[in-house]
Amino acid sequence: MGVLFSAASREFEIIRDDWLRSLEEIAARGAFVGGPPVARFEQAFAGYIGTSEAIGVGNGTDSLYLILKALGVGPGDEVITAANTFIATVEAIHHTGATPVLADCRSDDFLIDAEQVRRRITSRTKAILPVHLYGQIADMDEILDIARERGIHVVEDSAQAAGARRKGKAAGSFGIAGSFSFYPDKNLGAIGDGGGIVTSDAKLAASVRKLRNHGGEVRYQHDVPGFNSRLDPIQAAALELKLKHLDEWNRARRQVAGWYEHYLGPIGGIELPRHRGDESHAFHVYVVRVDEKARDRVRKQLQKKGVLTAVHYPLPVHLTPAFRHLGHQAGDYPVSEAFAGQILSLPMNIAVREEDVALIARELASALGAIHV
Repeated sequence: MGVLFSAASREFEIIRDDWLRSLEEIAARGAFVGGPPVARFEQAFAGYIGTSEAIGVGNGTDSLYLILKALGVGPGDEVITAANTFIATVEAIHHTGATPVLADCRSDDFLIDAEQVRRRITSRTKAILPVHLYGQIADMDEILDIARERGIHVVEDSAQAAGARRKGKAAGSFGIAGSFSFYPDKNLGAIGDGGGIVTSDAKLAASVRKLRNHGGEVRYQHDVPGFNSRLDPIQAAALELKLKHLDEWNRARRQVAGWYEHYLGPIGGIELPRHRGDESHAFHVYVVRVDEKARDRVRKQLQKKGVLTAVHYPLPVHLTPAFRHLGHQAGDYPVSEAFAGQILSLPMNIAVREEDVALIARELASALGAIHV
């Protein structure tokens, strides 16, 4: 018995034949950087998200960094983001020269606490960077209200939320720009690495297009010091094909989440993720909470039964060695710190079946029942 944690290989099988034909066309043209596959995907992705522009870049971390650079974020500025995000969010802020300012998450749904965001705004705050963590759209109404009051940019980290929608708007379309990762295990994943930026701000889009390509959109024309961060056409071809399946695949993920709620709900010692029960959660991962004294032993017991799990993420950003220089201590972000010891990500992908979830529930109940905490 075995249950895959993610199923990038299953998704590949679905697009395999069409993608291989695309590779033959790319090879025949000899255009291995940029070209029609990238342009087609950018147009399709912008249409899907509901923005006027989409720009493919090298990876999700670059997409965050390039947005911030294009907005003029730099030394002396502050950018507020979540303490319980993947480290790439904060790395992108750091590498602009700005100071990352962290906010704790809410105690019910893992998402950034808007009230904490409000309290951390200073005269140096240049942007707010909410994270749609685990695939669920953050409380954008309140965050946008806070930002409008003070003339602050809102940039969405939508790396885990491709296809999530709230009140008819897609993740990535609420703020001035949205950042996406197309890492293979994401809801919309490439066959390698990749990232994307969406915006309806023409000036911002033009700036990003220059920054991603050595400072200019025309070869050997360099208007600003830029970078080399372009979406590979081979990846763009895969993403264009997968985009056609994204809504269907996200519905499958929500079905798996429903099965988890049905089978895990009666089991004591497990806290299920809170969500709105609508399309605002794309369930990139399915994260439950167990007692911190039990988690590691539960993981080992599940692994013995062929059930692979993960922890997203074992340390809040402020407790990592990389960001020790921010000067925070244990206890500064109590909710994120407590959750880091409790969270457990269960298998979530389009290949998970109801019988898999039933089996996981039985093994999880057995593991918790065998552990005295």
